[in-house]
Amino acid sequence: MDLIINLIVYLVVFGLIWWLVSMLPLPAPVAQIVRILFIILLILIILAVFGIVPGGYLPRLSL
Repeated sequence: MDLIINLIVYLVVFGLIWWLVSMLPLPAPVAQIVRILFIILLILIILAVFGIVPGGYLPRLSL
């Protein structure tokens, strides 16, 4: 259950950051690079939460 709560919290925070960055007036090439980086970060977050890749950079949430 902790795993699901951690994943939900990380995805909500990630979504809020994505939304705030998308509000910035970035030129098209920069926006494309930022979008690719966010997708890579999203994949890494999901893999780290499930323990497939080491997620030492992700803080453990204890609720």
